[in-house]
Amino acid sequence: MPKSKLAKIGVWENEKYIGCVIFGVGATSDLVKSYGLKPIEGCELVRVALTSHISSVSRIVAIALKILKRAFSGLRLVVSFADPEHGHIGGIYKAGGWLYVGNSQASEEYIVNGKRWHGRAFRASKPSALTTKQYLQIADPNYKIVAGSSKFRYLMPLDAEMKAKIEPLRKPYPKRAGSVDSGTAELHSARGGANPTSALQFDTE
Repeated sequence: MPKSKLAKIGVWENEKYIGCVIFGVGATSDLVKSYGLKPIEGCELVRVALTSHISSVSRIVAIALKILKRAFSGLRLVVSFADPEHGHIGGIYKAGGWLYVGNSQASEEYIVNGKRWHGRAFRASKPSALTTKQYLQIADPNYKIVAGSSKFRYLMPLDAEMKAKIEPLRKPYPKRAGSVDSGTAELHSARGGANPTSALQFDTE
């Protein structure tokens, strides 16, 4: 589960619990700063975790967004990411009418004792008394710092004014290499954006 404050919205079909959609404050405090918003005015869609289901993922997310907006009236923008390094291009966002606005800055990752760590995950695991460099040197004197993947960034405005403000940022949706259309069938990994674990199932729209 992501850390920090979360809004967890459960999903039921035919009176059976099938999963949840989770929103959070995002990986950085400046997630929505570039859009002229305060941190409390935006959030990140961080997980969509579902078992077998009937409704499309895009519809489930759309309903979750309505619930989120009703519960947190001050929110104006939701951000999410898709990781092309793992074959994800954001098909569910295209189906849901999100705005694709380009790629995020590549993150920093570490290779420690042969294991590759996302920078944020490694820093979260270290003792508070140590700096990241100190912890890296203790864990593995031969550690390496490598560039992570640059993710596709998607935006969902929650009011008309915000929609008009970010509309000029819209870019053509990315396409999967070698395909005619990006489609929406994606099995997300556990890294980056609204990603469920690999054991969870997603539909094909």
